[in-house]
Amino acid sequence: MSALTYEVKDARSPVAVWLRTRFPAYKEIQAEFRVAAGPQRLAMPPGVAPGTQGAAIDFWLRMLVDPNPSIALPLMGLLSGRAPCVRAGRELLGELAAGDAPRRVEGGGVELRMRPAGFADRGDEWWARVCYALALLVELYRAASVEYSRLMRLSESSRAADLLGLAIDAEVTDLVAMRDLAAERLLSGLPSGPVTTGMTFDGSADLNADADLIAGGMLVDIKSGQGGKPRADGTRAASLARTDLDQLLGYTLMDYSDRYGLHTLAVYAARFGHLATWPIAELGERMAGRPIDLTRLRAEFAQVLRGQLPPYQAQRGW
Repeated sequence: MSALTYEVKDARSPVAVWLRTRFPAYKEIQAEFRVAAGPQRLAMPPGVAPGTQGAAIDFWLRMLVDPNPSIALPLMGLLSGRAPCVRAGRELLGELAAGDAPRRVEGGGVELRMRPAGFADRGDEWWARVCYALALLVELYRAASVEYSRLMRLSESSRAADLLGLAIDAEVTDLVAMRDLAAERLLSGLPSGPVTTGMTFDGSADLNADADLIAGGMLVDIKSGQGGKPRADGTRAASLARTDLDQLLGYTLMDYSDRYGLHTLAVYAARFGHLATWPIAELGERMAGRPIDLTRLRAEFAQVLRGQLPPYQAQRGW
């Protein structure tokens, strides 16, 4: 099954077509985001893999706000058998889960959770390396090819320490810096209320989708990219792609039953220390050009995912 993040990037996908037809206006929102974010605070060091680094900081920020975050996706990646690191991965995940065994969940998946509070005595470097290792394991589940993954440097006899050693020092330093900035600029902006991380939606049964975090009805998508192209002086402005907005809208619409009581959407630009928030009704009205009926739109979007997307995927060869 495809994923929301893939479909919004395919301009011919029924998902992207529907979202951009129903919500055509976005450039003003992009411009406001760019101005409000201000200058880039943390540049990405040379040699860093952006995708892996982004997934790593996602894990770390989830651990800051969720007392029991899921590490199921790294486990699913490990169980895929695509890399010779089963022993190392089992050791690490077993330690993080404090000995708890994975459990089967509805749909044939597995669940495994960790308790960050149990590792409060560990230093920043350990946390950074753990999160990077988890990001690498997730790639075994999500990436089309893992031929050049650093995990291929490991062997069947490798241990957890070898897995933790795959992050380079520059990546560790960068992750610590992003964590520190988020502690200052993100955490204080989260509303009080229930916190959920790595959550799926009702519509995830129709199209794979898992978001970063929800706090008190605010859904936050974490972006750790560099921003736009470098200016003449080397600085960069924050960027908010049309696909980023489509992703936020998609998450909202895939919560068919309003399970999470979402009322606000947000993007946290990790290298700018900027948290942008939009009430759902306001963002929807601005992008649609009219007031929105969220219940009706959720039903329409479900029909797109169930009726229009499958034949398109078949045509695409999926």
